[in-house]
Amino acid sequence: MITNNNTKNNQPYRRARKNTRTMADIAFDAQKIAFAPISFQAALALRDLGILEFLNNTPADDKTIAKKLKLSLYAVQTLLEVGLGLDLVTLQDGVYNISKTGWFILCDPMTRVNMDFVNDVCYQGMYTLKDSLIKGKPTGLKVFGKWKTVYEGLSKLPKKNRTSWFAFDHFYSDIAFPAILPLVFELKPHTIFDIGGNTGKWAKKCLDHDPQVQVGIVDLPGQLAVAKKNLKKYKNRVSFHAVNLLDGKSVIPGGADAYLMSQFLDCFSKDEIVSILKKVKKAADKNARIYILEPLWDRQEYAASTFCLNHTSLYFTNIANGNSKMYSLGEMEECIKKAGLKTEKVFDGVGRFAYTLIRCTK
Repeated sequence: MITNNNTKNNQPYRRARKNTRTMADIAFDAQKIAFAPISFQAALALRDLGILEFLNNTPADDKTIAKKLKLSLYAVQTLLEVGLGLDLVTLQDGVYNISKTGWFILCDPMTRVNMDFVNDVCYQGMYTLKDSLIKGKPTGLKVFGKWKTVYEGLSKLPKKNRTSWFAFDHFYSDIAFPAILPLVFELKPHTIFDIGGNTGKWAKKCLDHDPQVQVGIVDLPGQLAVAKKNLKKYKNRVSFHAVNLLDGKSVIPGGADAYLMSQFLDCFSKDEIVSILKKVKKAADKNARIYILEPLWDRQEYAASTFCLNHTSLYFTNIANGNSKMYSLGEMEECIKKAGLKTEKVFDGVGRFAYTLIRCTK
């Protein structure tokens, strides 16, 4: 088993905390949580109204900012005062400047993707999070439509919300693809089945990487329709299989050397994961390899990564499906074992965002 020593006994939150914290520090942390929804919207307004961008170009006083951006002085002053408390801006002799944290809110691609996803996909629905936790259903999804899961309605989401959803999904998965290609092709597969292939981006990477490989995409009809458009030029080397994996009677096609599930199993409950893996096991030959790629929350090197993943779990609770989460390595290996599969190798720290690739056999 290949592991990353930095993540083997991971306690990222504990490492990130200071050993000496006063009661005032603790009280301040509590108030940050109490006002967190307001803080988020204020940071978003500072970004989207152009105030952070203006200060990134030149320090200025509040009157100058208001005049240049054609905003009221009241609006600018109110936001900047909150921005001071959030450490997004600094103030000296009446002149405001952007802080390092403010620069991240404005310029860091990951932070922008995360904020857009939270605002456009999660924010409104999160008001009913407690109901979702009690009922085991994504009660927040009703702000968009009457679907059982977000995946049924992805193609019908309003454009802005859909764009933010796919930007979030692709930002993380796309960066991992180049890193996992050599790991998946190490055993020289002739045929790969991409289960939960979505828009076909991983399939395209495989088809471009090896001009001889054949790729099959297994997903719901709506996602397959998009994948077909994106993979037109590979029509002789790619096949599409409409399968609802939650249907007890559904079957995954056989005949592949490798079956890959990239950021897919976190969309399901543990029982559903076991059921899906059993279907994969039934389809796979004895020499086939089964690959699971996930950003496991307990295999992260940095506290910020674990923080983001744990919060993403609540998106699954309230918006996506009501019963899945970002899993730990132990939880995933438990599902693998229950499905009758064996963990052959674990690759930790894959790609920029420390994914874990688990290679399994029958």
